[in-house]
Amino acid sequence: MGIKKKTLRMTLVYVVCTLIAVATLFPVYWMFVVSSRTRLGIFGDFNLLPTSFHAQNYIRPFFQDVYGRFLLNSLIIASGNTLLVIFLAVLSTYVFSRFRVPGSSNLFFWTITNRMAPPAVFILPFFLIFTGLGIRDTWLGMILLYCIFNLPFAIWLLKGMMDSIPRELDEAAYMDGCSLWGVLIHVIVPLARPGIMVTAILAWIFAWNEYLFASILTSVNARTMTTGLAAFVTVIGTEWGEMAAVSMVSLIPAVIFIGIAQKHIIAGLTFGAVKE
Repeated sequence: MGIKKKTLRMTLVYVVCTLIAVATLFPVYWMFVVSSRTRLGIFGDFNLLPTSFHAQNYIRPFFQDVYGRFLLNSLIIASGNTLLVIFLAVLSTYVFSRFRVPGSSNLFFWTITNRMAPPAVFILPFFLIFTGLGIRDTWLGMILLYCIFNLPFAIWLLKGMMDSIPRELDEAAYMDGCSLWGVLIHVIVPLARPGIMVTAILAWIFAWNEYLFASILTSVNARTMTTGLAAFVTVIGTEWGEMAAVSMVSLIPAVIFIGIAQKHIIAGLTFGAVKE
């Protein structure tokens, strides 16, 4: 009886997981099917299976249009923002976690307050500031802009993780002759690597998917993939095939980045090295 109940429970778990996986992956599959068809095939053939492959949907945006440039812009901005955010967040969180800073609790709460306001509130001030500084529609401008929103989020994520690292490890490293920077680099960062990688993933995804600020603060030089997709909606109709093809290609860097980061997360689960 117990074995039957266990088998029934496991079967139910597999069925539910399968349904969730199908519901999650079907939009991606259907996007690929649409990207493989001609305009006539998209609306005239309701076959769930791909019946042909219209390569022009991929060739025209990336080799005859400017979407290769948009893809490069997104990669540079998202990756640059992630590196800057992680560097600053690790330093800031280390200070919050290990040192007594006057008013640190208020300062720590203040860092997250700008995430509570609607993003639309910041558009006009940022537009005027970036225009005055000459960094509107540049990689540097977008990297700094996303850093303003991602850095508080990263600090809040990493704070709890650094607090959970035993201070005895710091003291042991000091006894072995490590400097302040040595403790951070050789003790704190390796032990906090799972949290750092999770934070990096979230920061990268936010910068990769962000649309509102990119649509206002970029036009030609730093335009990203998300804003480029909107150009397929024209006054004479929507180019669904090209839009689906560009969307499929934009998934590839995200899948690669998350796959690499997940491997490091699994390898870096070393918390709790010292038991009290």
